[in-house]
Formats: sequence, structure tokens, C-alpha cells
Amino acid sequence: MTEPNSPAESRLRASHTPEAIRRRLQSGPTSVYLRDFVYGAVDGTVTTFAVVSGVAGAGLPSGVVIVLGLANLLGDGFSMAVSAFHGIRAEEELRERVRQEELLHIATCPDGEREEIRQIFAAKGFKGDLLEEIVSVITSDEGRWVQTMVQDEHGLALEGPNGWKSAIATFIAFLIVGSTPLIVFLIDYFQPGILPRPFLLSSLMSGAAFFGIGAIKSRFVERTWYGAGLETLFAGAAASGLAWLVGWLLQDVARTVG
Repeated sequence: MTEPNSPAESRLRASHTPEAIRRRLQSGPTSVYLRDFVYGAVDGTVTTFAVVSGVAGAGLPSGVVIVLGLANLLGDGFSMAVSAFHGIRAEEELRERVRQEELLHIATCPDGEREEIRQIFAAKGFKGDLLEEIVSVITSDEGRWVQTMVQDEHGLALEGPNGWKSAIATFIAFLIVGSTPLIVFLIDYFQPGILPRPFLLSSLMSGAAFFGIGAIKSRFVERTWYGAGLETLFAGAAASGLAWLVGWLLQDVARTVG
């Protein structure tokens, strides 16, 4: 709850004047790519640090960490971006298929489709003359009719995010944040011995990245910054710990192959 006459309440009231509401609705829905950025950042850091942990657990040198880590950053990052793009493209294709099906249904069975509108809005609590007026208004415009069926019958959003923007947000977050675990090993490779205990430093930097990602996420959801940060930190630590354990258990195999 906001305090009466607080700056937050004043901003809220200003955003709900008739003119402000009209501008907001006319601009259409805004796609937020926070999910893509957070997923890309978390997955980039988790998978890269998992590689680092596995190699460190096997006792292999920094050069191996760098090669495998960079391969993961580029390969897995690109794969995630492509998956994000194709996921959104699939949603768009599904939405368009449903639109075409509804157009066919309206053309073939208009009375049945009109009855679907009637039952949809009756379930929302409308009845009598008001219900019939709603049905008449909606079915008088084919575009509005189809949109209503897409949204209320099939449960699909009328608009979705841009596939290219989603892919780019995912890839950039994966590369930038996911490179955190490798920084120490890159320094150690080019300046051997300048940093003590590279794996420990990499772990601390990765932990800070995990916590920071969660804290940023809390600005957009109803979570405390430290709660969201700790949640992401624990998830990343669990995945990395499993990778380190596998590397440690298989260190003899890794050295034999090497």
C-alpha cells in the first residue's frame, strides 16, 4: 500500500486520468524482454560456470577452462537465441492459424459462432438485453469477432513479443553475464600467477553475478531484491556444485584422456 498523497500515489493518479489512459491504450501493449535477458544471463552464467567447475574439479589447466568456456558461450548462447526466436515464431504461427480457422468458422457457421460469443460473455456474468447487445456489437465487425474468439475461446494473446528482439536480448545477456566465470581464467592464462586461487575468485564473481541478476529481476516482480538474489544464487550454486562433483569424480578419466 502506498501512503496517502505520496509521490507514488500522485504518479498513479496521474497515469489514470482519461487522457493518460487514452494515450496508453492507443500505444498498444508493450513487450518486455526482461524474461529473455534474465534467462539468458542466468543460463549463460550457470552453464559457463558449470564448465569451469567441472574442469576445475578435474584439476585441468586454465587453457582447457577457456577453450571449453568460450565454446559454451558461443555455441549454447546461439542455441538459446535461436530457440527463443523459434519459440516466438511458433506462437505467431499458431495465432495466425487460429485466426484463419475462426474466419472459416464464421463464414461457414455464423449462428454457431455467434452462440459461442453469447456463452463466453454469459460466463462473464452478462445476461438479458445487455448480453444480446454485446453479442450484436462484437459480431457486427468480423475483425473484432475473430479477435474475441482468439483471446477468449483459445486463450491466446492478440500480440506477442518480437522474435528478433527476444533472440538478441537472450544472446547478449548470455555472452556478457555468462563470460563472468571466465574473466579470472583469462587473466591467469595471460598473466600466470598474478591472481591467487583462480577458481575461488571465479566462484565469488559468478556468485555476485547470480545475486545481481536476481536483484535486477526483483525490480519488475513482487519480490524483495535480496530474496530474488538469493534464490538465483542458490540455483546457480546447486548447478555448479553438481558439475564440480562430476569433474572431481571423473578427474582420473579426464587426465587419462588428456
